[in-house]
Amino acid sequence: MSEDFLPIKGYDHVEFYVGNAKQAAHFYEKVFGFTPIAKCGLETGSRDVASYVMQQGKVQFVFTTAYGPDHEVARHCALHGDGVKAIALEVKDVASALAETKHRGATILKPATTKEDEHGKVVIGEVMYAGDTIFRFVERGGYGGAFAPGFAPIELRGDAIPVGFAAIDHIVTNVHLGEMDYWANWYERVLGFNKLAHFTDKDISTEYSALMSKVMENGTGKCKFPINEPAEGKKKSQIEEYLDFYYGSGVQHIAMNTGNIYETVMELRRRDIDFLRIPDTYYEYMRERVGDVGEDWDKLQELGILIDKDEDGYLLQIFTAPVQDRPTLFYEVIERHGSRGFGIGNFKALFISIEEEQALRGNL
Repeated sequence: MSEDFLPIKGYDHVEFYVGNAKQAAHFYEKVFGFTPIAKCGLETGSRDVASYVMQQGKVQFVFTTAYGPDHEVARHCALHGDGVKAIALEVKDVASALAETKHRGATILKPATTKEDEHGKVVIGEVMYAGDTIFRFVERGGYGGAFAPGFAPIELRGDAIPVGFAAIDHIVTNVHLGEMDYWANWYERVLGFNKLAHFTDKDISTEYSALMSKVMENGTGKCKFPINEPAEGKKKSQIEEYLDFYYGSGVQHIAMNTGNIYETVMELRRRDIDFLRIPDTYYEYMRERVGDVGEDWDKLQELGILIDKDEDGYLLQIFTAPVQDRPTLFYEVIERHGSRGFGIGNFKALFISIEEEQALRGNL
């Protein structure tokens, strides 16, 4: 067995470029239950951007906004709206990760850069990914501060109430027609990932629209990245809608694991999060497909939670509506019971639900 040339410890953080980081942080604290742990801004000597670091379980989100209009963050938000800029992976050695990926064809955007303070040092480097999205390698080496040099810890005024998110399960990217194979090959060649699954338009389609998807994962299976592209259909697919409103390729949704999806979804509903609604006929069909796995079917139907089964086990999942005005970024809540899959049996029901939402927006 060959040695992994890019050992990845796991997801480090996801950075979003947003129009107002303070308000975004407040939303993710009060609605999604994240705890604010660190920030940078004018008070810490940052004159061009402000960033808030939010944490729940092993999930770290960073929300960054620009102080002025002539800044990369502001231009990104003007074009794309609020969205994911950087997917950060923790590695043992950033310099080595950059050298290895450059050798395999990566475009280096930021060489290994070290920041230090009294708590230690953090090294980062960045490579280009799809659209304006980037991959960031992070080397923490026992750093003991709040997040990274330049950030100050946030003093909590009250306890954030988590909803049960434990870790990032996978991150999904939408790309233009004809680009999926390129990026799947890029993951294999540049990052050393393997193809976990491949879905065609025969697997994922309705009367009106379709998509194709490939799922890539690293050697340990800790990091999974599905890539979607639209397929030919009678009307505009959800992927095309995303690409039209995001103005390019980018992260469509982030899936987060929970140990109790019933409690997580009930709490999110109490906090006014909207979920895609699944037709009741779905549950009649899935009872036959899945069989008895010890779940409360009435509760699943009441909450709109999807279920699917494969040879390794089963999973429960649910998708939020977009979390901003543009029909772009949304979230998935997932609870796995052995299954390593992505709910292929749910795609048709999910598609129909998304198309109903698209029709209301006049975008189908």
